[in-house]
Amino acid sequence: MTRLTCHCGAIELEVELSEGLTTARRCDCSYCRRRGAIMATVPLDKLRVVRGADRLSLYQWGSCTAKHYFCPTCGIYTHHRRRSDPNEYGVNVGALEGVNPRDLGEVPWSDGVNHPSDRP
Repeated sequence: MTRLTCHCGAIELEVELSEGLTTARRCDCSYCRRRGAIMATVPLDKLRVVRGADRLSLYQWGSCTAKHYFCPTCGIYTHHRRRSDPNEYGVNVGALEGVNPRDLGEVPWSDGVNHPSDRP
């Protein structure tokens, strides 16, 4: 299990990165490109909120399928339930203990502007 925390420590998660950081990606949808975080995939049953569940803030828009969670004190995005696969979370790689996103090198991009759920 890997520990993930917000900046102020009010929120702490445990995540199991079964595929390591091989799923790391960025997204260019209207929200993610402003947020700028690198995300990695975690199955729903491999994420546990250890501390601060009652403090997590939720942001949704559009279809309200994706659920973006962040700390209301320091503003750090911790994780989100994915729109493209609601059976998975995306977690903030920069908030993982012992991980510096700079060390990942080039990170692939997901085409969130042309999201498959937006196509007729």
